[in-house]
Amino acid sequence: MLRVDPPGPRLARDKVAGMAHVQEERRGGPRIPIEMWVEETTGSERYFRRAGNLSRGGLRLEHTIPLPVGTHVNLTFTLPGDKSPIEVAGEIVSAAGPEELRMGVKFVSPSADALAKIDAFLARAGASSG
Repeated sequence: MLRVDPPGPRLARDKVAGMAHVQEERRGGPRIPIEMWVEETTGSERYFRRAGNLSRGGLRLEHTIPLPVGTHVNLTFTLPGDKSPIEVAGEIVSAAGPEELRMGVKFVSPSADALAKIDAFLARAGASSG
């Protein structure tokens, strides 16, 4: 699993799990376990959430009270090993029950630059993009 510390000054301590843990996402290609902070904004609200996995098509946010399915959010995150953040719109596509505290976010019309960064990261992590 990749682990990324919260935003701010820090040293990179990224760890990639064995590829036996890579799961095939139904809609977005392979997804890899990851721990990184994601800034989520909805209207005037701003939250920092933890991502639990990442694929080309979206990510899962963990340890959070889920938003309703269909909610549109803006996400900003920096992938391990990268210096510049990715900004992408997303839509909540799945939400676990109240006891599980997680939600799935599908990227909505990501830029070519965002997809290139995600693809490069997945390749570095050992996941194939297709």
